[in-house]
Amino acid sequence: MVLNFLISIVEFRRKGLSLLLQMSIEHCSLNKDSKNEKMKINVKALPIEDIIKDLAEELKLPIKNDSGEQIIELPEDLGIGSIRGTSFNSGVGIIEYNFTFYQDLELEFSVNKTHPLKFIFCSEGKVDHTFAEDQDMHTIHTYQNVIVSSSGNNGHVLNFKANEKVYISSIEIVRKDFSNRKNYNFEGLEPTLKELFEDSVAEKKFFYQGNYSLKAADIVEEINNKNLTGFLRSAFVEGKLYEMLVIQIAQYQDDQREDKTPQIMRRFDVENVKNAIDIIKKNLNKNLTIDYLAKEVGTNVNKLQDNFKAMYGLTVNKYMQQEKLEAAKEMLATSDYNISQIVNEIGLNNRSYFSKIFKEKYGVSPKYFLKHKKTAGSDNDNDYYEED
Repeated sequence: MVLNFLISIVEFRRKGLSLLLQMSIEHCSLNKDSKNEKMKINVKALPIEDIIKDLAEELKLPIKNDSGEQIIELPEDLGIGSIRGTSFNSGVGIIEYNFTFYQDLELEFSVNKTHPLKFIFCSEGKVDHTFAEDQDMHTIHTYQNVIVSSSGNNGHVLNFKANEKVYISSIEIVRKDFSNRKNYNFEGLEPTLKELFEDSVAEKKFFYQGNYSLKAADIVEEINNKNLTGFLRSAFVEGKLYEMLVIQIAQYQDDQREDKTPQIMRRFDVENVKNAIDIIKKNLNKNLTIDYLAKEVGTNVNKLQDNFKAMYGLTVNKYMQQEKLEAAKEMLATSDYNISQIVNEIGLNNRSYFSKIFKEKYGVSPKYFLKHKKTAGSDNDNDYYEED
């Protein structure tokens, strides 16, 4: 009898554990299914502050404020990363989507007043764009940019794939406010682009998908630098937005020129340049040859040279020299190295040549630069001018 009682207890516990295990599996399955569902969020097209507010409310997350930039940090159950936005009185602003989302995410920007003119750039990953009333989907790949404008109530839709890291920067131009700047009648702009900037009520639909640019990626990286705060940070970001705007406009206008066939760069060309740059930056103490770089990244010398010129306006050797000089200037400013040590650190063996190219780039000799650092804070105004 006692034995039968003990057997009953064991059987009861076994069934209980089995039930708990089944419930746990079903719970995990439900979580997995819910994460596979697409999350759809509708936000106002303007202003940027309302976009961030709508996103925060839909995601039930707080908004942080950092020197005028509004930030939404994703919690662990939604993903990794952040959404950041800021705008300026000039009518220019930026939204940065720098995250990995655990669900497919669809953001639809619906019109409340009028849609902004958007200059979208992809630094990492990819994102799909479409107009709300259209079926055509455009994929924006890494290092690629688009210029896009909606018309009437035809909103924008951005689609982000689950578990894919993306970094998308969208420069948003409120044309009604932007027109209050001294724009000099948009002189020099290609007619279609000029018409877009002047279309303050968004009557014209427009989509342009550009080639690939590492220059814009460099600017995004600089914007993401957190060294400055407050007013300096705000002024820095606004200046960088105009710099990126110039690059994207120049690329568009270059594509429209009748006297020149635009150079179509493939993604692997851009990746080759990016890989070559990584090698250069990791080996500044060496004098790398173009042949070596081309072999390392899997291309030929002429192709690598052409791609550097197309993306940076510099030969490979000039780019390497520029990186070495930037590194030298940083060491002069922040380290205790003397000039001979710095020359060695950047892979040069001729101090006179280093002094020559340093002065050509920065307008002062390395010796003067080093002396100026040591005398910083002196009341002698002559410290700020190099003697002949």
